Amino acid sequence: MLLPDVGANHGYFRSLVNTFDKSQGLTTFHNSWERVVVSRTTFDLLVVGDANPDVIVSGAPRHPEFGQREQLVPAAGLVLGGSGAITAYGAARLGLRTAFAGRVGDDPAGAFVLDALRSGGVDVSGCVVDPAVPTAMTVILVDGDDRAILTASGTLDRLTAADVSLGLVERAAHVHVSSFFLQPQLAAGLPGLFRTARAAGASTSLDTNDDPAGLWAGLDEVLPVTDVLLPNEAEARAISGKPDIEDAVRALAARGTLPVVKRGEHGALSFADGELVKAPARPATVVDAVGAGDSFNAGLLAALLRGQQLRRALEVAVACGTLSTRAAGGTAAQPTWEEVIS
Repeated sequence: MLLPDVGANHGYFRSLVNTFDKSQGLTTFHNSWERVVVSRTTFDLLVVGDANPDVIVSGAPRHPEFGQREQLVPAAGLVLGGSGAITAYGAARLGLRTAFAGRVGDDPAGAFVLDALRSGGVDVSGCVVDPAVPTAMTVILVDGDDRAILTASGTLDRLTAADVSLGLVERAAHVHVSSFFLQPQLAAGLPGLFRTARAAGASTSLDTNDDPAGLWAGLDEVLPVTDVLLPNEAEARAISGKPDIEDAVRALAARGTLPVVKRGEHGALSFADGELVKAPARPATVVDAVGAGDSFNAGLLAALLRGQQLRRALEVAVACGTLSTRAAGGTAAQPTWEEVIS
């Protein structure tokens, strides 16, 4: 299912831009949407970022025993991983014409990633296959609702903004980037990439994900050209330096972006038009929360690109994140648009 004519949403984006309080330093989906010509866009969404196989081990012991001791666990699976890849897969599932640009190795793990994305309806023609470096790999040890994540970066930190085709950017209505801190070369060129996207008429979004170094630096130049910032609660506090989440959201908005914060059991929180905007959590029996935040991202973007108002878009995003937890892995239970709105 394709999105309705983008031109039909021009009035929505005009009103969205006009109603947000610019004195608060807010930005929204860029007003260049006014200039969007539907015939120029091949894709509703271009996702740039990380993609790798995830090996998910459920019921893992908190402290695995070494000394070559074998321990049995309830379940394990090999699934599509990476924040960017899961977001792209979920967006395609929701009906967006989606492309993914990233870097994988010329190896079985890379083939697995590309095949999985293709099977979900994601265009991967913009991906770089690197013969010199193996594909990134992640092992996720799940213990109840908590998890430990072990990643071998492989090609992950070799992706650059120059790897993203200008022609691909120019054919996208929206550009989303994931895992800022895991991809330092991409991060260095991201302000320029986002400026190029906006000049071409696209809107932009960023999910920084965690910073393994704990520094949370390098965002000053990119946030003013990021239309939507999508941190979780801990990330929002770390980026803003504010321990109170409502203060954090206001501080992020003042840096020139529209913050949308994923809060798990507390739903979602944003700040627009000088007011906090909230959406409650949905009841759920969680099988596996891996990738729930990425499914949230996909839902929010799908709703905004369909012209939904911000509060409703938050509700859709929460629904997508919640429904994705019905099965193990990040993509197995991602919903369709019909499931979300029914």
